[in-house]
Amino acid sequence: MKVAGVGVGLTALVATLAWLVWGPGALFAAAWFGLLATALQLVAVAVLRPALGGPFVRLVKRWGIGMGLRLVGVVLFAALVLVNRELFPPLPSALGYVGVVVPLLFLETRLLK
Repeated sequence: MKVAGVGVGLTALVATLAWLVWGPGALFAAAWFGLLATALQLVAVAVLRPALGGPFVRLVKRWGIGMGLRLVGVVLFAALVLVNRELFPPLPSALGYVGVVVPLLFLETRLLK
């Protein structure tokens, strides 16, 4: 799976960047949210792929489900940062999620052609 490989690679890159900027405490948060973004993207693509050859209405519904999954990641980000700010500092956590999910969204458009 190309998405998984790119997601893990982006997670490693983002986690390393977080570690360099904010120190070792930021590594876990950035890596955790990067892996979450990768997992959610894999599920979103798996939900969308069967609808590519079908009717447009089905495609839009499945695309909406994928966007909802990504929104779950944002809600998890907010909840975990509020519950345990020491383990999940806001900036490294946000960098981990956004730094992985956005490039994977662009990759998704290329994979689904």
